[in-house]
Amino acid sequence: MWKSGTLLLLLLWLASGELQQETEPRRLPPPGKLNFGYVPAGVYETLAHYEPGPIGILFHMVHAFLYAVQPNAFPHDLIVKLAKDKFGAIQTEYQKAIYYEIGFLVCAAVGLLFTILMPIVGLFFCMCRCCDNCGGEMHQRQRKNADCRRGLLGTLLFSTSLVITIGVLCAYAANQNLSSQVKNVRRLVNSNMRDLHTFANDTQMQIDYLISQYATAKNKVIYDLDNIGPLLGGRIHDQLDKEVRPALDQVLNMAGAMRETKEALESVNASLEVLQDGTGKLSLNLGQVRTSINRTLNDPGCHDEDSDATTAQLCRNIRQSLSQLQISSNFTRLPDVNAQLEKMNDVLKTDLSAVVQRGFSSLNDTPHMVIEQTRSVVESVTNLVDSIGNNISSFSKALPVQSCLSNFTIFVNHVHARIEDYYPEIDKMDFYRWIGCIALCCMVVLVLAFNYLGLLCGTLGYDKHASPTTRGCISNTGGTMLMAGVGFSFLFSWVLMGVVTIIFLAGGNMEKLVCEPFHTKELFKVVDTPYMINPEWKNFIPGYMYNDSELELTTESLYSTCKKNQGIYSAMRLDKVFNISSYLNTTVFTKDVVSQLDSLKIDLRSIILLEAEGRQNLLDFSEAGLSEINYADYLEEVNKGVTVVDLLSFARELEAQTDLMPKSRLQSALKGHVGTLRQIHRQQIVPMEQSMSALNQSMRFLERTASDLPNKILAVLDAIKAAQFLISQNATHLINRESRKYTATIIGYFHQYIEWVKTSLAMEVAPCKPFSNVVDTAEIMACSFVVDSMNTFWMGLGCSTLLLLPSIILAVKLAKYYRRMDTEDVYDDTETIPMKTMEIGNNGYHSERLQGIPNPVMTSIPTYDTMNRFPRASAPPRHIDW
Repeated sequence: MWKSGTLLLLLLWLASGELQQETEPRRLPPPGKLNFGYVPAGVYETLAHYEPGPIGILFHMVHAFLYAVQPNAFPHDLIVKLAKDKFGAIQTEYQKAIYYEIGFLVCAAVGLLFTILMPIVGLFFCMCRCCDNCGGEMHQRQRKNADCRRGLLGTLLFSTSLVITIGVLCAYAANQNLSSQVKNVRRLVNSNMRDLHTFANDTQMQIDYLISQYATAKNKVIYDLDNIGPLLGGRIHDQLDKEVRPALDQVLNMAGAMRETKEALESVNASLEVLQDGTGKLSLNLGQVRTSINRTLNDPGCHDEDSDATTAQLCRNIRQSLSQLQISSNFTRLPDVNAQLEKMNDVLKTDLSAVVQRGFSSLNDTPHMVIEQTRSVVESVTNLVDSIGNNISSFSKALPVQSCLSNFTIFVNHVHARIEDYYPEIDKMDFYRWIGCIALCCMVVLVLAFNYLGLLCGTLGYDKHASPTTRGCISNTGGTMLMAGVGFSFLFSWVLMGVVTIIFLAGGNMEKLVCEPFHTKELFKVVDTPYMINPEWKNFIPGYMYNDSELELTTESLYSTCKKNQGIYSAMRLDKVFNISSYLNTTVFTKDVVSQLDSLKIDLRSIILLEAEGRQNLLDFSEAGLSEINYADYLEEVNKGVTVVDLLSFARELEAQTDLMPKSRLQSALKGHVGTLRQIHRQQIVPMEQSMSALNQSMRFLERTASDLPNKILAVLDAIKAAQFLISQNATHLINRESRKYTATIIGYFHQYIEWVKTSLAMEVAPCKPFSNVVDTAEIMACSFVVDSMNTFWMGLGCSTLLLLPSIILAVKLAKYYRRMDTEDVYDDTETIPMKTMEIGNNGYHSERLQGIPNPVMTSIPTYDTMNRFPRASAPPRHIDW
């Protein structure tokens, strides 16, 4: 059965069951890292942690005492040497063993000495009292401080009894705690067994989940295959676009320049026509204005002798300035640009922008071309993805995981049944143990009962007026009970100390050699000592399970890994039996997929960036005759201005001179000419200036466009040619690079799945927490339930037993003050009163005679001499002559 359980631990990570078939429409997984979800995990109910509650204070006290008794470090080397030699080395290593156990040996020696001497001392004490010694004589000497001594002895005995009571209560509490915890053993065992069943039941479900999640990677792979156009083609397009788009943009800019050139030529013709027509009209109008002003200046007001000298001078000035009223530019000599405009119209008959857009469309069609050219490869890879899933399913079916799980479940049930069979025996043994411990406690309780009753009766029956021979019955009963307690103390104390010593040696060493090293993991280091269990095995567990003792698998590592609730695969190093990494190797796992994806052939030579029509159109544009235009003549005439003088300035100056003349018919006529000049400026000069400005802008644009235009066109054509050559001839490197990236992405999904499976197997599948819980439960039952409780029991009972010694002494001394004495001290009240004698039979007192010794005189004896003042009746008084 154990072999079946071991076989399960070796194979439980493997799976059975088929991959889940897709019965729903495929959902596209989100981009980025794949989300495989969480491996379903069962809940283990065992909490391998023990909180003792209030009694834990006593446990800590015991641990502190044991540390004081045994402060030495754990004897790792000594135990290993003894274990290897099967305790044969004890003869040579006994000194180290004694040194380590010196604290226990000293305490055990004290306990053994107590056990041996106590009955002997009790025997001699009884014989001594039978001889009226050791407090056995029923006579009490009268003392001045008798009440104080009685009170002190009573208080000390009560305090001692109280401490003994506390010790008994601690022992009783430990005894009851052990019994109550034994009842919890069944609950803990059942909880661990249920966890082992959960472990076996959930393992298969977890493995099935790992296999089913292959569908997540598969769906993502198929999604990327179905979208190979946007993914692979899009990447290729983006890389090509970086090189191709600038060339196409240059062509597109040339198309815009063509349209702007035509518009500029049209603007030149229109402006030139306006200027040539306006120049003739303006020249005629200006001539008429000059003639009119000359005629006006012939007015007598400018020539009479009687006229004002200022007016005459103004007239002369005006006449002299009339020569400025004439046009400055001669646009009639400038030729038109009809020839160039006609050629541009012919060039623009070809829509170069549309040609460029067809180039962009051809480039943007790269994803669709990739889809069409990779259709067969995509279908092959899709079939391979399905076959990989089928291989995983078929391989998992071939492994006997289910049978191993069934055998493990049977093994657990068998072990549980065997444990259940021991419960009645455990309960019976615990009952006998409980009875024995209660009996030991009752021994001390019996002594305490006599002590408490003796103190109670002695205190309640005390009469301060009564003499020792006249004490009451209650007081005498109290003293008798105290002596009974003394007797039982001698009878029981050595038995109690013997039991305490045995339990102390067993429980103390269990705590120091097993429980404490378990918590500090020193015990694991002993078990993991190389070649200790088997001289041929360095490590026992891998040597036994895998026949490879060199494998780093120790008890401590197995326990620690399971304690962290990690998977059994990593905890037990099952990779030694079946290395999941070698099977789920990405290279082997996906080599056919890589082979198919490497066979991708993508041809982009069908992409035409600029058709021959577009190239010819660019060449025609360079031969449109723009360089034949005489831009210098045009700009020269434009820069001259319309008239020699600014007509508005001339009008303002004329008006200013006219205002200096006296009001007359001459002044009015001149003012009329000023208005005419302003009207000419507004109606003729302003439109001509606007036309000149437009002509200036157009000519300058044409000049810039025509500047080195053939070389610019050739540069654009060279860029298009280089981009086309890149696509047609040199794109193979780019395509291969992006194809490798695409292949790496597809393989990356498989790699994510494989790594997730490996991580899940190591961390989440079949978490072995139940196995560490079994060890922890065993430690709790052995150490926390049994050892701590028994150690607390011997500590409480041992303290009570040791305190029986002062209890005996105090009880013997205190009984003298409670019991009724047979004789008492007597003395004379005055010098004239003789000593009284009592006869037995008359009053029950013993009779003594002085035998010729005169009665002592009280006044002649010092007051401090109590021996003479209160002599014993059975002894002669002290005499000065003796």
